[in-house]
Amino acid sequence: MTGTERVALVTGASQGLGAAIAHRLAADGHPVALLARRVPELDAVARAIRDEGGRAISVVADVTRADQMESAVERVVSEWGSLDILVSNAGVTRDALIHRMTDEAWFTVVNTHLTGAFFAARAAQRPMVERRYGRIVFIGSTSSAGWRGQTNYSAAKAGLQGMTRTLAVELGRFGITVNLVSPGHIDSELTRGTAERLGVDYAEIAAERIASNAIKRVGRPADVANAVSFFAGEEASYVTGQILNVSGKPSIV
Repeated sequence: MTGTERVALVTGASQGLGAAIAHRLAADGHPVALLARRVPELDAVARAIRDEGGRAISVVADVTRADQMESAVERVVSEWGSLDILVSNAGVTRDALIHRMTDEAWFTVVNTHLTGAFFAARAAQRPMVERRYGRIVFIGSTSSAGWRGQTNYSAAKAGLQGMTRTLAVELGRFGITVNLVSPGHIDSELTRGTAERLGVDYAEIAAERIASNAIKRVGRPADVANAVSFFAGEEASYVTGQILNVSGKPSIV
């Protein structure tokens, strides 16, 4: 590798935001390890990156399993000699009003978004501390401010903000920055899938979001990937513990 290349690991990289982030980091010149559970989709994204001239490998793992995240980080370090950038993006939704939300819906969402991010960060910080360099970027959501039917999701994303600020304080002395990108409404497989499960016309949801935005469009995965690219780069070496909303309107949190 050259002196400007940094090895990246992106969780939840088989589609949507994760795939867009992986493509962007590869375009920035970084070798990228793509992590998810869905093997065919994951391999397809890795192949697409390689077809574009980038370097990518697939790492099959479940972010809610600490042992699998430790093994995933070990594989990346073995493959490329280091792990310099972690983007914790893996997530799911199980929306329901509180009186209808099951234990399974609560734990599935909280364990994936919050516990999974913790397992990923704990595993990744070890090689970063050794090298005195690292970039950790969590993917949050403006739903952390509260959103009807998303007690589980909003709580998990709010928790990520506290984790971001705490790890920034703990890890800064080792040359590791920790930041969070907080998307608003993004046109992705996750949001379209949520609309379908709820029996709601996605076009209506998008129109509502556009009406409330200062920038009159919905977000795109590339908008989030661009913000991640900044936090992952050398230019952000003095930026840590920050929450960056990518929502098309002024921040409310």
